Formats: sequence, structure tokens, C-alpha cells
Amino acid sequence: MALLTENILKSPVQFITGVGPKRAEILLNAGIRTVEELLYYLPRRYLDRSTVMKIAELTLDSGEVTIIGKVVRFGAVGARGSRQRFILYVADETGLVEAVFFQGVNYWSKFFKEGERVALSGRVTYYNKPQIMHPAVDRLNLEDGETFWNTGRIISLYSSSEEMKRYHLDSRGMRKIIRTALGKASEYIAEYLPEKILTERGLMPLKEAFEGAHFPNSMEDRDRAIRRFKYEELFFFQLMLANRHHQNSQPSGIQSDKVGELTKRFVGSLPFKYTSSQLEVLSEIRGDMESEKSMNRLLQGEVGSGKTVVALTAVVMAVESGYQAALMAPTEILAEQHYLTAKPLLEPLGIKVGLLKGYQRKDMRTDFLSKLASGEMNLAVGTHALIQEGVEFSNLGLAIIDEQHRFGVHQRYRLRSKGLSPDVLVMTATPIPRTLALTLYGDLDVSTIKEGPFPRNNISTRYETTRHLPRIYDYLRKEIARGHQAYIIYPLIEESEKVDLRAAESHYMQLKRGDFRKYNVGLLHGRMKSDEKEKVMKEFTEGRIQILMATTVVEVGVDVHNATFMIIENAERFGLAQLHQLRGRIGRSGDQSYCYLISDPPLSREARRRIRHLEESQDGFEIAEADLEIRGTGEFFGARQHGLPELRYTHPIADQELLQVARGDAFKLIERDPEMNDCPALYRRFCREYKDKVILADVG
Repeated sequence: MALLTENILKSPVQFITGVGPKRAEILLNAGIRTVEELLYYLPRRYLDRSTVMKIAELTLDSGEVTIIGKVVRFGAVGARGSRQRFILYVADETGLVEAVFFQGVNYWSKFFKEGERVALSGRVTYYNKPQIMHPAVDRLNLEDGETFWNTGRIISLYSSSEEMKRYHLDSRGMRKIIRTALGKASEYIAEYLPEKILTERGLMPLKEAFEGAHFPNSMEDRDRAIRRFKYEELFFFQLMLANRHHQNSQPSGIQSDKVGELTKRFVGSLPFKYTSSQLEVLSEIRGDMESEKSMNRLLQGEVGSGKTVVALTAVVMAVESGYQAALMAPTEILAEQHYLTAKPLLEPLGIKVGLLKGYQRKDMRTDFLSKLASGEMNLAVGTHALIQEGVEFSNLGLAIIDEQHRFGVHQRYRLRSKGLSPDVLVMTATPIPRTLALTLYGDLDVSTIKEGPFPRNNISTRYETTRHLPRIYDYLRKEIARGHQAYIIYPLIEESEKVDLRAAESHYMQLKRGDFRKYNVGLLHGRMKSDEKEKVMKEFTEGRIQILMATTVVEVGVDVHNATFMIIENAERFGLAQLHQLRGRIGRSGDQSYCYLISDPPLSREARRRIRHLEESQDGFEIAEADLEIRGTGEFFGARQHGLPELRYTHPIADQELLQVARGDAFKLIERDPEMNDCPALYRRFCREYKDKVILADVG
């Protein structure tokens, strides 16, 4: 078989000269199946002679630099373990530089060969001689080096796995097959972005952009080409969300517009008044529910800001209008807590509340399903068990999904499909940066509860090393003497042979028999059975357990107002948003509370940044922005579980201006021409690559 000339871009990559079946198999592991996918495999960085320095020119003020030289020698230094490091010496005609790696000693020991030419990029430090700490490394063969120095040509460098390198699909090999592919496919590369957008946004046409990205004549060419691909990625993503938003704007047939006496009775029964922020959000939700269009709203707010009571108010509004409601939570602990919160508030009003869990007595499950199907049950609370086959609603009008980023998108869609077209309210206590909300939730209306019933500046957060634990344990004992409770959080469930972490199971016994032998100490972790977890949480909630040692299962769903003290062991192992969520378990009554982040040096630069942010701020939205900046979109929630395309070329903070532009263009286009009749090439591309994902973006 040869390249398909009528549709060469969709031809298998193996038929490009120099690829073949085995290399095609290797490329498939990198996500490259067709010629088009090969062309979209853009370089990860570039070598530009104007930015390369000689070793003799390096100073502390040099900042980020690139040097090219030959490997002189290398090896591991120091005792095996956390203090061992790998040293690489590279020389050019002007001097010698030392590259230091604190991680991956075994990997680097096998990576280099004496005499080979490499490019090192990183920040210069100085310790008797120039050093570059943890540089980015690229191997250069002789041809690369000579071409680079003699012609000044910009060299494209590609991400290559070890497997790719074994089959000569390193940067040089990739450049070679991409050059061949471009030559064969050039005349078949058709533009699909509208001419108006290309002109208004000053974007390179697609054919020029491929050439400029892979084989730029200048860094200006490279920048323009990359900008084209960034815009394209963001534009199609926002087009998908705009399409979804347009579909949601169609009449659904569900209107919760009979709000009256029952809702007033519920509001009057509450032991507190809504905050102004809650009232503002409720007004937005009521407007959605009274409309003939489906609600598709994201409700976010800090821990303890009162999202649950807002959601229950929406439940009462739906029930009063003749509909059922569902509340789905990611864990049984959280589902149980929602049930225990909702039941005493709603059942005095005649609203029947039921709980469905993964493991339940057969007679209880049968009774639940019968009442739900008949309409006798008004609110169904549960975990993913709510979306299993056999769970049928009589008239589902409102679907509430708590901590929505913990669900796979298919689970969320299946819950929505239980009703004709129910209103959907998704809630999260993980503040979502505005830039990420536009990226991941661009088709949802966003409501934010900005204030809670209690002040949230009452938690003192400090970083300490393990040698200070005895003193911190003294502070903990004083808090318990005041009648309060405490958490000790561990990152693992049991001791790991690979990493030296204090795990909850082993240290539970040590501390229970040692430092805290006079107190009631409980243990909670993810591998416990549901009934065991419920028993521990019930005892902690009732105050019978004074110290709860736990893994991150307490990150969401634990609401004990009497808890004022938290120790987080190995804090460097947690993400910034996760640390903030954990800290949010204390101080919920407004009492002064204390959070200690325990970690031993050396800390990575990212870990130091995370801990510093926690010490300096209790604003979840500030922390979320910082977390996104440190980790990027993919890791913030995990784009794949949302059923959404991964962002390969863009970063929502670094490229937020371009994101806003692309969003505006996409929404205007769909508003003006929802079927894309005036843009047939764009429509074909959209259908081929994105339309199957529109349904997956439905509720997040």
C-alpha cells in the first residue's frame, strides 16, 4: 500500500519513506497514527545560535542559558539515597561546566556517553566554578552541531521516548521524516479557519504554519507559527463549548416555576439567615430553574461557604414544582453526610429523602428503588450507585453533582440522562481559577459564593520540620484540653519501600500507644470497609474520637466544627489545592485554628512555593491561580477525566489573552451561524475532531 494521494493527510504514517511498520508502531505510542498527526507533532523547543553562550561567558547574571559542548566525564557522587547526586562535565573550546542532577541518578548514569555532543539549557549557579542545576538535555549528533555552527540554522528539538531514540526517532530522525511528509502533503493541506479570522487575528495560513513550526527561518517565523497552532487549539475547544451552550439554550420542557409556600417554610425553618452572597447565587439559580431552558450551572465557593444549603433550597424549589431531585457525591462519606444534613431539614416539610450506596442490604435497596420509581421519594442522595442500571426516577427535574471534578464525565452524563432534560447544578469547594473555568467549563454559567457564615482568616498555617514534632504535639494536647479535636494527615495508607513516608496505619499504633496514649485516637483511610469508615466518622463527629489520623479521604466530606488543629505530614507530597482543601477541615466554627505543614529538607522549588502560598494566604481563589500556574491545566484536575481535549500547545495563564480572543470568536460564530453553514471546511474539521466530544462537555 502507498500513500493515499486523494487524502494523504489521513494516510497511515508508516507509508512515508523512512518509517515502515516498526517505526509506525513506535510512533503510535506517541499518539502519531497519520501523516496529519505527524505534522501536528510540534517541536518542544528550539536551538537558536543567538541564544547559545560559550562556557567562558557564563556568569551568575546569565539567567537561563543554552550551551553546547562535548561530554568529558560523568558519575554519581555521595552515598546512595536522598543525598546522592549525578555530576556531568561538559566542555567547549572555552572551558568546562558542571551540570548537577539531584534526581534520576540511575537514569542519567546510563544516558550519556563520553565524547558525544550535547546541548544543556538551564539557570547558571556558581560554586567555585559554573554549574547548571537540573538542565534540560538534548543529544546532538555531529551533523546537527556542524550545521548549527556553520549556517546558524535554527534546530527543532522534539520530545522522544527512549523507545523512539532506539529506532532513530530522536530529534534528527523526526526532522527527517517530517520534512519528507511536508513535501508529500504540502499541496493537500487545506485551510479550514475562516478567512475573516485569519485576517483579523493576523494568523499564519496552515501550510505556512507547519513549515514555520518545524523548519523556521527565524525565531519570529517560529513565534507566528506557534501562535497559529495555539489559537487553533483554543478556538476549536471554545467552539465545542459554544456549540454545547447553544444546545443548552433550547427549551427543555422543565420549569420549576411554582415556588411558593413550601420554599418559604424551608427558609423560615433554617437556624440562620442567608448571606448576601448566598442570596445573590440563589437568585441566579431560581432564574435558571424558572426558565424553560435547562440550567447548566457551576456553583463554587470556599469550604464552609454554605453551598449545601443553597443546593437544598434548589431541591425544595424543584419538589414544590412537582419534580424529583438527585444529589450525587463522589464518596460514601460525603453522600452519607449530605443525607444526614438533608433529612432533618427536609422531612419535616414532607420531602422524602433516601440514600443509595454501593453496598446496601437488598431489602433497603429494593425499598429505595421502588419509592424512587413511584415518585414517593423526592430527593435521592447517593454515590455513583445512582447512575447504575435499574435506578429509575419518576420525574427527575434537578440533578446536583457535588465535587464534580472527581467524577468521570460519562458518570455525570449518565446521571443527567436519568431525566428528560433536568436542570443541572454542579458544585465544588475547589475554587476554579477564572482562566481554567473558561477552559474547562466554558459552557456553564458560573456562580460563586464569595462569603461564608464564618470568617475564614482564623487559621494559622506554619511550616515545620519533623524535629519540631514533639513541640507541635504539646500544642495539640493543649487544644484537646480546651475541648477541641484534631487531625493528623498522612499521604499514604501503608509504609512504602520506595519512599520514606510516615504512613497512617503504622504510625497510628505508635502514637496511640505513645504520645497520645491518654486520648481516644481513630484511624480513617481509603481501604477500610464502608461500615468501618462510617463508624469512625460517627465517633469523631460526636466527639468520642479526639484525634483522627487519616489519609486524604478527609479532603472532602468531613464537617466537624469542633476540629481546630491539623498536622499534615510530608506536606511536600500534596498539591497546593489539595493542601488548601485539607486545611479547610478545621476552623469551620470560626474558632482560632492551627495547621502545621511538616516536611524535611531538601524541598524542591515547587514544594517551597506551595508551602509559602499556604502560609501567606487563605483565599482559595488566589491559591487556585497559584496552583494552576505551578502545575498547568493537565494536572490541575486531569483534563482526560473531563472527556475534553488535552491542551497540547497552550497554557491557560500564559495564553489567557489568546484564550479570551478565541472564545469571543467561537461564541460569536455559533451565535451568528450555529450550523456553520457559511464555513463548510471548518464544519467538516469540527465534526471530524470535536463534535463527538460535545456531549461529553455537557456538565463539565
